[in-house]
Amino acid sequence: MSEETRSHTFRDSIEDARAARRIPDTPQTRAPAYKLAFIDDDFMMRPELRPVRLQLELLKPQMILDERGINSTVVMFGGARIPAPEAAEGARTPGLAELSHFYEEARKFAAAITARSLAKYGREMVVCTGGGPGVMEAGNRGAHEAGGQSIGLNILLPHEQAPNHFVTPDLSFNFHYFAIRKMHFLMRAKAITVFPGGFGTLDEMFEALTLIQTRRMRRIPFILFGVDFWKKVINWESLAEAGTISPADLELISFVETAEEALAIIDGWDYGCE
Repeated sequence: MSEETRSHTFRDSIEDARAARRIPDTPQTRAPAYKLAFIDDDFMMRPELRPVRLQLELLKPQMILDERGINSTVVMFGGARIPAPEAAEGARTPGLAELSHFYEEARKFAAAITARSLAKYGREMVVCTGGGPGVMEAGNRGAHEAGGQSIGLNILLPHEQAPNHFVTPDLSFNFHYFAIRKMHFLMRAKAITVFPGGFGTLDEMFEALTLIQTRRMRRIPFILFGVDFWKKVINWESLAEAGTISPADLELISFVETAEEALAIIDGWDYGCE
């Protein structure tokens, strides 16, 4: 915050944080207890401060997206291991190589959605991914190639990962808490697309689907790319036949193979009736 935009008469916390670096060096000022609480990393990492850290992870992306004027998003979930078609020969398994065409569909879909977003000044239907490789990279790449911005919601994992280099830098976020990250995926979503993926993709898919099914979230287009993949991985009809879900719940999901099919669903959606 600049001097010009402050609207209160109290001394600013930024000023005091700077002043605290210039205090005399004494045994008292070197003691951990003397540090200002909000710039004391050791204090902020204490277990008792978890509620504060949860709040900070909710607030920081929310405030930045508000400042950027981003009102709505199109979410793209999908596997980090799915290679681009040109890299399919080096895929870990033949199965992943066969799924590589979904990278291209994700890229095409993101580019088309971004063209629609740019027609609305880049504030609506902004592509939002997990910011990693695979399908996530394809989504951010498509938006970048279309000349628009896109969001990446990265998370710290033991074996992964820097954000892919197609994410708009000012919209590249990093998370510690999975729960808060998933909230940010859904808070502004106007459509959800799910490409083939693993446990992480399944987790994201079922959380969003459960919120829609239980009406804790407004119904929006919920589109699964890859009919054969999803009907092999999950026997949806069996769930309905067993009575563990209602047959009407199956209508919450649309299955497509191509970017064009997904775009037709979104273009035909009546958002006013939801």
